[in-house]
Amino acid sequence: MEIRTFREDDRAELRELFARAGEGSPTGSLWGHAESERDIYLEPYMDREPDSLFLAADRGVLVGYLTGCLDGAAFPGESERMTRAIRRHRLYLRRGPAAFFAHAMLDAAGAAIRRQPAPGDFEDPRWPSHLHINVAPEARGTGAAQGLMESWQRRLKEAGSPGCHLQTLVENTRAVRFFERAGFTAHGPAPLVPGLRHRGARVHQRTMVWSP
Repeated sequence: MEIRTFREDDRAELRELFARAGEGSPTGSLWGHAESERDIYLEPYMDREPDSLFLAADRGVLVGYLTGCLDGAAFPGESERMTRAIRRHRLYLRRGPAAFFAHAMLDAAGAAIRRQPAPGDFEDPRWPSHLHINVAPEARGTGAAQGLMESWQRRLKEAGSPGCHLQTLVENTRAVRFFERAGFTAHGPAPLVPGLRHRGARVHQRTMVWSP
């Protein structure tokens, strides 16, 4: 398993990997439209911070990736990226995404009535860096995810980052255990993620943090 940083000629293969990495997990997809989701979680990192984008390759074939950002204050927030993608791809006019947004409005209204916390962008100077990681089903358990995480944590130390955060789902127990083994700990409440479903059930956001 080779772990390396992103190269410009990786774009096409990485875009293809994005569409299937994470398959079967609660975080595998938001609303079932890979192109718009790629505009949120992949394209900005290739364009803005390629040195923080790590790839796992098995015999030359990409099987996993980690998109990272050293300083979230200098990077468009997830909510901003999501809003842009929704407008650009006119997702309200697409059946799958439109159903997601309908569920999201109902979930958000119910949470507000019950005065439950709402998910959102994480901002804390103690953990300014962030990451997203995905590994293709066939590469799980091969050490690809561990190699990506170790490379990212080494970059954080070398760059002098005070800490890193990530957001996953409480229900994604496999991912939570992996992050705990990497030294991340749960931080803050676990609010309902409006609109998102896994196997028909609602899911909850889990913020986790790590300091060198």
